[in-house]
Amino acid sequence: MKRPFPSRRSFLTTGATGLGGVAVGAAASALLFDDHASTPAADLVTGLGTTAVATPFPHQAGISVPARQQSHGTVVAFDLVATASAGQLKTLMKAWTAAIADLTAGRVPAGSSEATDTTALGSGPCSLTITVGFGPSLFGKAGVSPDARPPELAPLPAFGTEQLDAARSDGDLGVVIAADDALVVFHALRTLTRAAAGTATPRWIMSGFSRAPGSSPDAASTSRNLMGQLDGTNNPTPAQPGFEGKIYVAADAPTAWLRGGSYLVFRRIRMLLDSWDAQTTAEQERVIGRHKDTGAPLSGGTEHTPVNLSGQNPDGSLAIRGDAHIRLAAAASNGGATILRRGLSYDDGLKPDGQPDAGLLFLAWQADPNHGFIPVQQHLTRSMDALNRFTTHETSALFAMVPAPAADGYLGQALLEPRSA
Repeated sequence: MKRPFPSRRSFLTTGATGLGGVAVGAAASALLFDDHASTPAADLVTGLGTTAVATPFPHQAGISVPARQQSHGTVVAFDLVATASAGQLKTLMKAWTAAIADLTAGRVPAGSSEATDTTALGSGPCSLTITVGFGPSLFGKAGVSPDARPPELAPLPAFGTEQLDAARSDGDLGVVIAADDALVVFHALRTLTRAAAGTATPRWIMSGFSRAPGSSPDAASTSRNLMGQLDGTNNPTPAQPGFEGKIYVAADAPTAWLRGGSYLVFRRIRMLLDSWDAQTTAEQERVIGRHKDTGAPLSGGTEHTPVNLSGQNPDGSLAIRGDAHIRLAAAASNGGATILRRGLSYDDGLKPDGQPDAGLLFLAWQADPNHGFIPVQQHLTRSMDALNRFTTHETSALFAMVPAPAADGYLGQALLEPRSA
């Protein structure tokens, strides 16, 4: 028998609180952080609305992708208003920090009431995570010193195959919101936007989706993108050696205010689906380098078999051809460059020419974009990645996603209130 989901009012009365005031049960924790764990679909759906995600201090929640990522997500960039002061920015970060603690625990945010803020009333936490960071353009505004910007936060270089819309790229502040319920995501965005009034306004907002919980017998299996390909097979996991050093800014990094944080590269990648669908399955597999049905590399094995880049076909040709996406994107082809990627599909209807406006919201987390996304994307561009014929990069942004706040602190405090020497 399926348990009823508690309302936000009843959720508050359960008394199950964990680190940082977020309610977390042992089952919920295991569900979200067991890498490659097999979770029966029935068990997953039973606790769907009640699950909360603990903050893995000193990192913000929402960076390390759980075995089953949330099914809805929104990425939003904010720009400060021209008159924003240092005091206003600090006040905003404090307000966001408090609101995030409430929202991710399933509580009505402080300053609101169940009588007026009813958008998500009746919903639990729904695995909500809200991750906040600063863009390169923030520095020099609202009292933030330009000298505090780390060299890794320089604007991304141009890549030859992109067709970027400047109005839908970059931003002073970046926020990633994800949950298992689209209404919970929307409510979180509205809450943050209201709190920012007078200090910052949304520059752009993009929403996407992943596989619905319970739609697959194995919740930890790899999801598919709109091209029908399994997407994320080789994503690094926290259990792998060196994961922390590749994804999070080190505890002894020169930029003290970002220690424990991570750099996020965001790209909106439109898929040219009509052109893609016109290809044979065999050609699609050669473009990617994997079998479309199983995700196994064309060099042999199963989905998670390590790719053999030197493997050959019976005629002596490369099993994974020279311009195949997985060859050119592999860490072995990029000096060991590693990113933790998360993909959300999007469908925004049709372009004026009648072509689908659909594709991938691509999020790449790394300790240093100069040793992560940038060299990989440069290699894909220079080497004429076969997948580039079927995709167009339309949005680009880079954010320094700050560490989690201390128990009595707020997001970005180490930058906005630097200690005196």
